Amino acid sequence: MNMNTRSETLAMATVSDPRWASVLARDAQSDGKFFYSVRTTGVYCRPTCPGRRPRPENVAFHATEADAQRAGFRACLRCKPGGASLAEQHATLMAKLCQLLETSERMPSLNELADQAQMSPYHLHRVFKGITGLTPKAYAKAHRARRVRAELGRGATVTDAIYGAGYNSGGRFYADADKVLGMTPTRYRAGGAGTEIRFAIGQCSLGAILVARSDRGVCAILLGDDPEALARDLQDRFPHATLVGGDAAFEQWVAQVVGFVEAPALGLDLPLDVRGTAFQQRVWQALQQIPAGYTASYADIAARIGAPKSTRAVAQACGANALAVAIPCHRVVRSDGVLTGYRWGVERKRALLAREAQ
Repeated sequence: MNMNTRSETLAMATVSDPRWASVLARDAQSDGKFFYSVRTTGVYCRPTCPGRRPRPENVAFHATEADAQRAGFRACLRCKPGGASLAEQHATLMAKLCQLLETSERMPSLNELADQAQMSPYHLHRVFKGITGLTPKAYAKAHRARRVRAELGRGATVTDAIYGAGYNSGGRFYADADKVLGMTPTRYRAGGAGTEIRFAIGQCSLGAILVARSDRGVCAILLGDDPEALARDLQDRFPHATLVGGDAAFEQWVAQVVGFVEAPALGLDLPLDVRGTAFQQRVWQALQQIPAGYTASYADIAARIGAPKSTRAVAQACGANALAVAIPCHRVVRSDGVLTGYRWGVERKRALLAREAQ
């Protein structure tokens, strides 16, 4: 066998191995599952090594580091296969940046964060969003919003809460207050006092159903077996709001929601008052893009919002949804298709999906 034929044979063996595709893609999911060595350099690497990709005829695969070392190869100094994986390094680094964002008096610029992480701004932005599900700016904004809510809940004045949360001016916060709090800061501090919530409880084939609306739109659609429990749930959500029984006009809204539950093909065209964190709202927007009759996995939703490692956080956001059927969290299933995790019961989830599949 001449040299060219031998090289072609070795190259074909490498290219036909599914692990080669992982090396070409620098697939983080393959990190730790195997290593590859390069004959011309004498080193072995992780599948995610950022170095120049070798020629396939020079590559051999190894199940463990020990196998590569026994074959006479030394660890790559660039990807350091003996240390923490790249994913672990990124997770640790992003945790430090999150802490920095939470404790800084002012919002660090993307360039300042990139210098801290020793990454390019573009790469930092992509890695941070992939791990946290939010951009650095959105993360800082969401953290400040949580601090404002906590301060107002402890009885701080609106001004003290705003500046204590790191806002440079009241005007900047007030521009976002409606989305952050769902009402004015003064009303939020008073536990929703002065906010009027109209509601009605009816019956549908899935049991009791409560529909509530604020002046912004439908703010709750709750399902259950006990009408009184649904009313208490609504009261807990708006402890100081004025709850008012729906009039004849409001009953039409309830009828439209019930009609949608019974016949999903009718569609639901009502304004919604959606309140949640920045991450939750991104998840809920993705849920609303799943067509009736289709399902998606929690991992699918995480990938759609640009946060593929946030599957658990996606599931938590689905569980926090208070707008049953309007925000169709029932269309999210496990990766193996199993129905789990529906706050209003798996049987209701199964019934809704069965109707939508017709």
